[in-house]
Amino acid sequence: MPIRAPARRDWLAQVLRLGAAGSIALALPPLAGCARDEPLLRLASNVWPGYALVHAAQELGRLDARRMRLIEMPAASDVLQALAAGTVEAGALTLDELLAARADGLDLVAVLVFDESRGGDAVVARPGVRDLADLAGRRIGVEQSAVGALVLHAALRSAGLRLEQVEPVVMTVAEHLSAWREYQVDALVSFEPVVSQAIALGGKRLFDSRSMPGAIVDVLAVRREVLARHPVGLRRIVSAHFEMLARWQQADARLLDSLQAQLALSPAELKQAYEGLFLPDLVANRQWLGGSAPLLQASAESLVEIMQMSHMLPRRPPLDGLSSVEALPQTLPSADADRGAST
Repeated sequence: MPIRAPARRDWLAQVLRLGAAGSIALALPPLAGCARDEPLLRLASNVWPGYALVHAAQELGRLDARRMRLIEMPAASDVLQALAAGTVEAGALTLDELLAARADGLDLVAVLVFDESRGGDAVVARPGVRDLADLAGRRIGVEQSAVGALVLHAALRSAGLRLEQVEPVVMTVAEHLSAWREYQVDALVSFEPVVSQAIALGGKRLFDSRSMPGAIVDVLAVRREVLARHPVGLRRIVSAHFEMLARWQQADARLLDSLQAQLALSPAELKQAYEGLFLPDLVANRQWLGGSAPLLQASAESLVEIMQMSHMLPRRPPLDGLSSVEALPQTLPSADADRGAST
């Protein structure tokens, strides 16, 4: 793969001026006879541990493939394009991606918080890079996204470095491992499972999102009209996610096998990948999405300021109606649900 030219520094230059501102039951029942009057519900996502529980639910027979289709895409940009084109009704996105879509006029609503990154996004470097300060003069692979900018900004700030002292190289996350294997970069700003895969290839973690509490959040976003068109389907998907979360907490063998296969990680790497995530339960999701002061609203307001100052938003997005609790189940799913249910 030919190496791309170093990223234009003006993409991140404003971010580096921000200073401290950058730190911002019922068991799921069998599916027979479910939502027969609702049209097909299509959900798109890229590969990320926080999204993998829903895909595992489908593999384990907890979602009706006749009524719901889960589509894996190479990158979040593809998910956004599919949502904008109307070829899918729902998509797994980071909060910054949702905000960018709303700024462009796409009325998306968050109906589930999959996870908050607490180590799942990281800076990984080659063994010859001693510490963050040693990134000076090095080539750093990074996605041109708000999350990439935030992580790189925070890492450089903690090392006392300026953007001008490193060489950012813009590439999609799909290119990260090939660039790493071909020695085209000295470090990566990336996320799981790439972080664990790069570490398995000899990399070492220099910095991660544990130092950035609340800054990186992944959500299930839907077009607003989907809330009324697919109420049963959305509740089914969200409930399936919580059922898989309960199974994860009990180290269910079938679930672990599914996640390892999806993410191409060994058991040890899988454990490490999820250690970098906080997976909110139903109670926490209600705090994130509902009430008079949703946590997601506060995170969004801080993130909008950062994105505008780093020229990642053409205009300020509307934040009214950013989230909804309509798809959340009334009670927590049980880890002892009928695991033999099928479509």
